[in-house]
Amino acid sequence: MMNNHFADVILPLALRGTFTYSIGNEFTGKVFPGMRVLVQVGSKKVYTGIICRIHDEPPALEKIRPITGILDDVPVADAIQIRLWQWISGYYMCTPGEVMKAALPSALFPEGMVAGTLREKYRPRKEAFVQIHTESAGDELNLIIDKLNRSPKQRHLFITYLKMSGYPGCSEKIPLKKELLLREADVSQAVLESLVRKKILVSLMLETSRLSNQENRRDPFSILSDPQKKALDKIRHLFSEKGIVLLHGVTSSGKTEIYIHLIEEQLKQGRQVLYLLPEIALTTQIINRLKKHFGDSTGVYHSRFSEAEKVEIRNKVASGDAGGGYGLVIGVRSALFLPFRKLGLVIIDEEQDPSYKQHDPAPRYHARDTAIVLAGLHGAHALLGSASPSVESYHNSVTGKYGLVELKERYGFVNLPEIILANTRESYRKKLMISHFTPELLEAMDEALNNKEQIILFQNRRGFAPYLECPECGWVPKCNQCSVNLTYHKGQNRLICHYCGYFQPLPAHCGNCNSPGLVTRGFGTEKIEDEIRIVFPKARVARLDQDTTKGRDAFNRIISAFEQNRTDILIGTQMISKGLDFENLTVVGVLNADNLLNFPDFRAHERSFHLLEQVSGRAGRRKKQGRVIIQTADPDNKIIRLVLKHDYYNLFRLQAEERQAFNYPPFCRMIRISLKHKDRAALNGFSDILGNDLKSVFGKRVLGPEYPLISRIQSWYIKTILIKLGRDKSAVNAKLVIAEAIARLEKEKGASSLRIAIDVDPY
Repeated sequence: MMNNHFADVILPLALRGTFTYSIGNEFTGKVFPGMRVLVQVGSKKVYTGIICRIHDEPPALEKIRPITGILDDVPVADAIQIRLWQWISGYYMCTPGEVMKAALPSALFPEGMVAGTLREKYRPRKEAFVQIHTESAGDELNLIIDKLNRSPKQRHLFITYLKMSGYPGCSEKIPLKKELLLREADVSQAVLESLVRKKILVSLMLETSRLSNQENRRDPFSILSDPQKKALDKIRHLFSEKGIVLLHGVTSSGKTEIYIHLIEEQLKQGRQVLYLLPEIALTTQIINRLKKHFGDSTGVYHSRFSEAEKVEIRNKVASGDAGGGYGLVIGVRSALFLPFRKLGLVIIDEEQDPSYKQHDPAPRYHARDTAIVLAGLHGAHALLGSASPSVESYHNSVTGKYGLVELKERYGFVNLPEIILANTRESYRKKLMISHFTPELLEAMDEALNNKEQIILFQNRRGFAPYLECPECGWVPKCNQCSVNLTYHKGQNRLICHYCGYFQPLPAHCGNCNSPGLVTRGFGTEKIEDEIRIVFPKARVARLDQDTTKGRDAFNRIISAFEQNRTDILIGTQMISKGLDFENLTVVGVLNADNLLNFPDFRAHERSFHLLEQVSGRAGRRKKQGRVIIQTADPDNKIIRLVLKHDYYNLFRLQAEERQAFNYPPFCRMIRISLKHKDRAALNGFSDILGNDLKSVFGKRVLGPEYPLISRIQSWYIKTILIKLGRDKSAVNAKLVIAEAIARLEKEKGASSLRIAIDVDPY
């Protein structure tokens, strides 16, 4: 049998493993790993898959289907990308197809029926252009112009073309966009058609980019302070020893400037850089800042691009820094999957941020950890940056796995903000509260507004009120598909479920006792906005949350208005807490710190510290010292006292001691299995079977099955099983045992209606 006669293909489906197809003689020598191929699945469907391996090992099947077509001349995924997919699939216990679907834009996967026409999803954009005709290019231009004297509009259009294109001064014919040419000459399409008929100009369709043009101007780099220089030198030294370095710098210490110098070094060597950020919301200011230094070699990648735009960005990354390609890519977690050719450095900014973890759908990967693996595959360096690192990363640095560099001073020796604790319990008792604002916060806001300074108010809950309640019987409107209360959104006059999107009009009466007058309980950003407008009627107020940033450019508009001092008070959720830099911002108010702290999660205290430290760091980042007013009913809380002193080191010490005592990461590995079923009794039965099966192997390291805090979402009941694995045990073997137990459960009668999701490192 001919060598390399078979191809293992990854299909964009949630099916375990890869699928083997034969390579017909017509494709011999034309297919390679990473290429897109068309294959038949079942009796009717044709899918696009990616070849991951070519070999001569016939599978144990009676019938082997052939590849029916190839879509590329060159691979769309290289060997390193495929190895990364395989690592994600194995480590995070998901299928290769799920990884591939996350890694590649859906526009690259045409599909159709066997008997029908394949539906191609991506088509290059083409636009109409105009250039001088070949037969006229060699003529004396003055003669052509003279011939057009009797047709003044045609003459004017031709002269306009010459001016705009620079012809004949250029060595080649320059095509101009037809739309721009006609607009500049202010003539009709008919005038152009006359010149085309006379073979003076020619119309043609050319492929153009969907991506916006970028400026080529590059600003000089800022001069580093002595602490920054020392940090940069230490990072370079540690890269030669460790490969992975954690940069722990207080807010406004100038971490980004250090990143910029490291990026420049890589670009000069002809290597690429990936700069990861946790959320799209953070990209605008960073993009503008980096483009000033690196110009049109800077690319951006996130989910708000169209699928066709994503394909074009991939092509620019694949071409590197030459010929209009990208040397520097700024993106969120999905940017990990871009086809880097010469990756030299990966920067993971705000490495502690929970947004780096993908929860649903699969693959449920952590972008920080995956980025470190990606850097290793390329032989690149990885730099993690944070003002308050995750316990896991700091543990890795103090134990010697990562290098550690620390910046303990703000750039320019600007003071850290003064943090003031405002006791809401006492203020309510003494009747000093005005709405949800303590006297301390109102006084600071009033002073800032009088000084023409800006204010941010942080409330990590959107909507007007978390729920409505009947004052007579205590009835609360709930979602009919999820086990959560409906949130009241005043602007839409609706009750909305933040889990499934269900909504209903505001009820006029109680659904239980029919009494009128439901009252709001708690408060969200929408309510704060309403009340601030009453307390400070002359202030210009804006709100930044998921409800106000649904449009593609909405976030940019809100942030730009605040940057340009067209907004005095910005109210927002955690979107406002990270990475933003405002020169005139001097007051930050945290309206309810207790909501963050009192959450049933082993990382609640750590994440509360991160969030409070980050939002505090927005204040006073220039010459003026900022003030942060934290409203809390428990000012003696140990975490709040640590935030008061910006004491990350004692936070780490306390968290490490607690986690070691109770066996939580980084001292163990965790795997969470979620089981979902629309029948509660059936879910209980199946979860007990799996739980008992796992306990027979792992014993007390298996917790559950238990109902989670929210036990029903979109009509699916949920139960979870948590497995804690010791660091001294083989994670690979444990995952095999778990996979086998799940496979046995799936063979049980009635299990076809059961949904099972595995989340490795679910934090």
